[in-house]
Amino acid sequence: MLNEERIILMTKLASYEDNDGKKNVAIGSYFRSDYIGWQVLKSIISATIAFVVVFAMYIFYDFEMFMMDIYKMDLMEFAKKVLFLYLGIVGVYAIISYIIYTVRYNRAKRSLKLYYMNLRRLANMYK
Repeated sequence: MLNEERIILMTKLASYEDNDGKKNVAIGSYFRSDYIGWQVLKSIISATIAFVVVFAMYIFYDFEMFMMDIYKMDLMEFAKKVLFLYLGIVGVYAIISYIIYTVRYNRAKRSLKLYYMNLRRLANMYK
């Protein structure tokens, strides 16, 4: 005799495993600080690459004018402005990444907790 409640629960668990389960299990295998730290580090590296590309495009856009003005400008002041702009952009990006990945980690852990609870419930149905 088929138990309808058990079949529904098994279907729900199989659907979770095929969709969000793989991603959540991968996230859940990390400690919280390791996962968030690794993701923020990747975000900082990405933001640095993006900043360098955009800054290079800005300089090369009007390179002739930049080269003519380079002897007139205070290079230390220009470097400070660029450095503060870089730190500001990367800092904001890191904070946003931290918030996003903290929320993702918490959602994944909560989802995995519910999944494991349903697995225990299914195991108890077989007893």
